[in-house]
Amino acid sequence: MEENVLRSLVIEKLCTVYDPEIPVNIWELGLIYNIEFPKPTEVLVTMTLTAPGCPIADEIIQQVHDTVKLTEGIETVTVNLVFEPAWGPDKMSEVARLELGYGL
Repeated sequence: MEENVLRSLVIEKLCTVYDPEIPVNIWELGLIYNIEFPKPTEVLVTMTLTAPGCPIADEIIQQVHDTVKLTEGIETVTVNLVFEPAWGPDKMSEVARLELGYGL
C-alpha cells in the first residue's frame, strides 16, 4: 500500500484515541509529532503527552499502539514517547482550540 494512503489510515485511527481528561482526540491536540514507515508494514509513531507526569501515560501509549495496529497493512507498531519539544496549546489544531475555547 502507498505510504500516503497508509499515513491517512493511521491518522484516521489516531483520531479515535482520546486523552480521558480532555474531550479532543490526540491528533487534534497535537500530541502526535511524527509518523514514519521504516518498512512497508511497520509504523513508528512519535508522540508526547500534555504533561510529563500524566498518570495514565502507559494506557494512552498502549491504546495508540493497539489502535494503530488495527490499520490495514500494518504489522508492527512502535510508539516513542518524547517530551522535547514540550507540548503546549500552540500545538493544537484550530478544531481543538475551538472545542476547548482557546483563542476565542
